Amino acid sequence: MQLGMIGLGKMGANMTRRLLLGDHQIFVFDLDQTAVEAAANAGATALESVEDIPTLLSAPRAVWIMVPAGNPTEETVQKLVEILEPGDFLIDGGNSNFKDSMRRAALAGKRGVRFVDVGVSGGVWGLENGYSMMIGGDEQAISELTPIFQTLAPDSDQGWARVGKNGAGHYAKMVHNGIEYGLMQAYAEGFEILQGSQFDLDLKQLCDIWNHGSVVRSWLLELAGNAFSADPDLKDLEGFVSDSGEGRWTLEESVALDVPAPVLYAALMTRFRSRQESSFQAKVLAALRNQFGGHAVKKAGS
Repeated sequence: MQLGMIGLGKMGANMTRRLLLGDHQIFVFDLDQTAVEAAANAGATALESVEDIPTLLSAPRAVWIMVPAGNPTEETVQKLVEILEPGDFLIDGGNSNFKDSMRRAALAGKRGVRFVDVGVSGGVWGLENGYSMMIGGDEQAISELTPIFQTLAPDSDQGWARVGKNGAGHYAKMVHNGIEYGLMQAYAEGFEILQGSQFDLDLKQLCDIWNHGSVVRSWLLELAGNAFSADPDLKDLEGFVSDSGEGRWTLEESVALDVPAPVLYAALMTRFRSRQESSFQAKVLAALRNQFGGHAVKKAGS
């Protein structure tokens, strides 16, 4: 198929390369000309602007957006809805909020443009291993895009599917990332206990052991093993953990549905704490312990 790929960050660039290896014709655009040149060197056709899409791609056109969530995606969707024609496809594969995807689908539908939201998982390993894709949108539209999904997936009939109407793809990916937060936090806490024990344990060795037959084996555990192999004490890393927003949205949804999610809550709060050089709330706790119990406090700068 022909496909326009808008956004050539780590995910978009690797997805473009995987599609090129599958013999698709890919037209690319990004504000970073270096990224565009790299994709062109791999076989893609460079676009000078998104306005070139109607003339360079054959109808029905398919355009995939892989830009940051929020304003960049909103602006890109607004522009493409204006220049695409009835029957064309507009695919958002970024980490958009599912409510935005439902709204954008309605906006595109007014112009006859078929909107598809795709929750994509696979990270930097997707080029080699394929991407897991949760897809929301019209069944017929998704059926017509099947060759694209089959190429991007780990296998043509595995790792991807239509999961529901517009918004369902990003909703499923949102909860997927919430689960991921909890899994990562559990591993992090466990390894900190192991690292602080009296036994001088080899954490990479434990990862290898657990990944063969253990009930906690996983790809995340393999990645932890890779990290410990490269830097056993993680001394070259700062404990600063950002978030893409999907954990927050999952937590908001849990409140809306009256579903308790204490693991996700704790994992998200830990990420917030990791970004504070000096936590004021920790200072309050120390002050209170000193006030009621005379517990020793550590003075700033000491």
